[in-house]
Amino acid sequence: MADQFSGGCRCGKVRYDCLAAPMFVGHCHCRDCQYASGGAYSTIVGVPTDALSLSGELNGFTVDTDSGNQVTRKFCPTCGSPILSELSANAAMTVLKAATLDDPGWLKPAVHIWTASGQPWAETSAGVPKFDRNPG
Repeated sequence: MADQFSGGCRCGKVRYDCLAAPMFVGHCHCRDCQYASGGAYSTIVGVPTDALSLSGELNGFTVDTDSGNQVTRKFCPTCGSPILSELSANAAMTVLKAATLDDPGWLKPAVHIWTASGQPWAETSAGVPKFDRNPG
């Protein structure tokens, strides 16, 4: 796993650098991630907020989640690429969208979360733990 990495949006107007290894990498099947990704789940990378530096402007959309918290999903206002999510329940962690990494090939998703709201047609990785909601 990389100790530092970079990424950004499709048009290049938003860039980020992370100076720490991910706290976790997983697939989130919550209904809100389905909307945000346009697919069965969103592959996400949790990183320490204080290790992340960002350049460029982001727009955001805040939603109330099934867990009772709020998530603000931020995206590039020019190309629409979803970049990150901020969690009201955990300001110390920022959740990046895996596909925004310059090189996402090294990621190894280790968990499927919120599978209770997953789609029956979604394919899941064999041997990767699955949780109906967030793991304890």
